[in-house]
Amino acid sequence: MSDAIAFPTDDLGPRSLAELEARLARDLDFLSLPAKDWLEPRAHPEWGPVLDIAIVGAGMAGLSAGFALKCLGVRNMRVFDRSPEGFEGPWATFARMETLRSPPELAGPALGFANLTFRAWFEAQFGRVAWTKVHRIPRLQWLHYLRWYRKVTNPPIENRTELVDLTGDSDTVLLTLRSAAGVQRVAARRLILANGRDGLGGAYVPQLFAGLDRLCSAHTSDDIDFSALRGKVVGVIGSGASAVDAAAEALEAGAMRVAMLVRRADVPRINRGKGIWSSGMFHGFNRLTLAQRWSFVQGIDDAAVPPPRDSMLRCSRHGNFSIITRCAPRNVAWRDGRVVLDTTRGTLALDFLILATGFTVDWPRRPELAALAPHVLKWCDRFAPADREFAQADHPFLGPDLEFLERSSGVAPWVERVHCFNFPAFLSHGPITGDVPAVSIGAERVAKGVAAALWAEDYARNWRRFLAWDDPELLGDEFTIDEDVTKFLAEEKSDA
Repeated sequence: MSDAIAFPTDDLGPRSLAELEARLARDLDFLSLPAKDWLEPRAHPEWGPVLDIAIVGAGMAGLSAGFALKCLGVRNMRVFDRSPEGFEGPWATFARMETLRSPPELAGPALGFANLTFRAWFEAQFGRVAWTKVHRIPRLQWLHYLRWYRKVTNPPIENRTELVDLTGDSDTVLLTLRSAAGVQRVAARRLILANGRDGLGGAYVPQLFAGLDRLCSAHTSDDIDFSALRGKVVGVIGSGASAVDAAAEALEAGAMRVAMLVRRADVPRINRGKGIWSSGMFHGFNRLTLAQRWSFVQGIDDAAVPPPRDSMLRCSRHGNFSIITRCAPRNVAWRDGRVVLDTTRGTLALDFLILATGFTVDWPRRPELAALAPHVLKWCDRFAPADREFAQADHPFLGPDLEFLERSSGVAPWVERVHCFNFPAFLSHGPITGDVPAVSIGAERVAKGVAAALWAEDYARNWRRFLAWDDPELLGDEFTIDEDVTKFLAEEKSDA
């Protein structure tokens, strides 16, 4: 007779979100998660009650970091986001792709819980057969999933609340926040900045276009009224995903002609980063030498990341779409109501120009970080590439738990209580802070680092608790102590 265990073959999984949520709750219960709170309340003599952790940003990164901390028993937290509830992150604003680039089977922010994945969420509503037909995840469907993720992980989020200043002392970080209710100050032992690709700067606008009137130009991260481009001639600077998505939006809005202007001789076709994406890379990137880390990041920048195939097809099905290569802008002017662009391929007259030029680290553009910026150790303080400009010079040089490091020891110790869980962490830790493939790895890394630091800082309290602990394992009725050892010795002699 076989001892093999027979599993049911007709289990199609949960048939509703309510059933999926019940399964997730059961998973957490079996694992005794979230862990019990092991921290004691603190108060600052000047700033009052102190959070154990504050998180700025409630998008995918902030949500996953918050849940990872909650699972570790760090519950005295608050999460702040300037967006309205349900609109955190780029998904309903400047992200304009029809579908995500990442394959749908990736676990994303699920932190190892099968019933927290996008697939589980999708199948619970649409079934397993429908899942087999998913090629890529529609962008707004991903947003709906993240809204559900927020519901089931239940972090304490305060929306429409913006960070306006940051300072601290040796033990505490002090956040100044602004909302419709006014300005408040919140003290925390640790802070996680999960504030997106522009978290330490903003949209990159080449100096050539810096003075161009906003009525005739925009960056892809801006709120662009594409309906106003109907019947217009539109130029797009760039060849990446945001360039193609913006071009598609303009075409679908009825633009007369749209041209994507590319400096290179061809549109990038190979995503070299995919050749090294792996669990080993995500976990091991920060163990490379500085030169090795920089070589990968700069190599990806040099090769450029191609736009997704589906996004390019979205554009090329329009007959009025053009790609002009070897087209480097040399001068730009506003003349007779049009953008006149002098390029290496001739002079182009446009009604509107869209800059798909990415984001940059630019500390002065983040006034809320003005007190942090001068004290942060940057890559240029530790490394300089040979024989070329260091494009990432101002990126933060982070510690093992994604914490900022102090440039001059002892001057601003609170700096090392702030963790950089946003895109500029790439150079130090690899792509684990905001992209779908490895966001769980990043969330767990920063959460474990925060929890470990909090426990180590509480040594005195933990030692007192250790000495005072008097909960007995044995009650005294389980055994008796034999005071007469002679009997035992006598029996031992007789046995001999």
